[in-house]
Amino acid sequence: MSAAIELKDITKSFGSVTANKNINLSVEKGEILALLGENGSGKTTLMNMLSGIYVPDSGSVFVDGNKAEINSPEDSAEYGIGMVHQHFKLVERFTAMDNIRIGLRDRGGFFTNDKARIVIENTAEKFGFNIDVNKLVANMSVSEKQTLEILKVLCYGAKIIILDEPTAVLTVQEIEKLFDVLRAMRKEGHSIIIITHKLNEVIEISDRVAVLRHGEYVGTVKTSETDTRKLTELMVGRKIDLNIERPVIEKTHPLLEIRDLTVNSDEGSLAVDHMNFYIRGGEILGVAGIAGSGQKELCEAIAGLRPVVEGKMIHEGKSIVGMSPKEIIAQGISMSFIPEDRLGMGLSPSLSITDNMMLKNYSEGRGILVDRKTARQEALKIIKKLDIVTDSPDTAVRKLSGGNVQKVLLGREIKAGPNVLVTAYPVRGLDINSSYMIYDILNEQKKRGVGILFVGEDLDVMLALCDKIMVMCHGKLMGVVNSNNTTKEELGLMMTGALNIVAKAGKTDGIAKDSAFEEEESRK
Repeated sequence: MSAAIELKDITKSFGSVTANKNINLSVEKGEILALLGENGSGKTTLMNMLSGIYVPDSGSVFVDGNKAEINSPEDSAEYGIGMVHQHFKLVERFTAMDNIRIGLRDRGGFFTNDKARIVIENTAEKFGFNIDVNKLVANMSVSEKQTLEILKVLCYGAKIIILDEPTAVLTVQEIEKLFDVLRAMRKEGHSIIIITHKLNEVIEISDRVAVLRHGEYVGTVKTSETDTRKLTELMVGRKIDLNIERPVIEKTHPLLEIRDLTVNSDEGSLAVDHMNFYIRGGEILGVAGIAGSGQKELCEAIAGLRPVVEGKMIHEGKSIVGMSPKEIIAQGISMSFIPEDRLGMGLSPSLSITDNMMLKNYSEGRGILVDRKTARQEALKIIKKLDIVTDSPDTAVRKLSGGNVQKVLLGREIKAGPNVLVTAYPVRGLDINSSYMIYDILNEQKKRGVGILFVGEDLDVMLALCDKIMVMCHGKLMGVVNSNNTTKEELGLMMTGALNIVAKAGKTDGIAKDSAFEEEESRK
């Protein structure tokens, strides 16, 4: 094999911060290279230079042995480089074919519909894509949108494909289909760079693994000659215990009961359809489902951020339906909500850590004055306890890494002393070191008798961390299973609607019984 692309001494700085320093990296023709590193290690910055979003301060890029001048995304495309970003670049109101056609070029200008259809269908057949080219993007699942993004760059002639966190919101079955496509692309001689935090997937799909640490290149290893522990040590620079603790705690009575809960989406369609479940103190209840299955709306309803159409939400015997978040706090109901959009909803990015600490209780001050001194002391305690990397509690939250932002949010919510903690994707996009610290924090709360709702996307993590897992599909409850008695494959079938345990078992007393509940009842 010969190098399809080679980076030599690539350096990129933003002000006083050096994102990449003298990076030397190569990708061979017909190989899949995994790019690993902690948050802030420079992975995305490096790939954005290949895709033309950024221009290196120094260093050179070679494509097929020839020096390349990449100063824009158009230049990148000319060199046969295509990047599928974590946040898709699609026009929602266009069909799949229109999204591809607008970027196709012919000698006479834009491709006609007939010409575009031939290119798209031939490319789809060649790599085993299954996609309806006439379907509106707005009506597509996450998996279909990702398939369209990959198909799009291939139709544009890309030979070097960069994928940023491609499996973040896919089911087990969808990941298998994606990997089949990637293997077909590799067989055709394409070079693929995949950025991911999921080490088990790195081992499964890649040929080699390149590691960055603090913006510098650590090295590249053959996948066949390494394992997850060695890769973790390369990323972090020290050994990390990869076992996720699941302490066995004596469960209390249900702290939060959800009965026939129905909630609408922002568009007015049904997002949560007559859901029934409960959370006991001292347990972590996982919520699994394909993105857009109603998880967001469920969490917002529980937190008082979204109106309930019908049904009951009972917290320690009190109904919380119709209460605003402020009213919930005023009633003394201990419930904390960590949203999936931590900078859009959970925290104010332009405010300091100290000021963000005050957002939930600033109204408790006397008159028009607020107690910043106490808030600063609380911020210092959280910074020390959670090992938040920052120069000062006066640092703006937007200047922190993703992992440290999440620690600030968790620290503030836990400080309130909740007995129910609702967490939505608390480790999304975080590196392995930050993720494991978050798991430890949640387990500490579990040991204190807190009931935790954990909305996640990594089924391996959920099986290891959660006591039970509740599966949603199109707003409906497919079942609640004991983590010890299920598999990723079964969860995947439930996530796609192919398996519905609730439909088979029925409902009792308004609460869908799960295997763990039935086992407990049988012992009484």
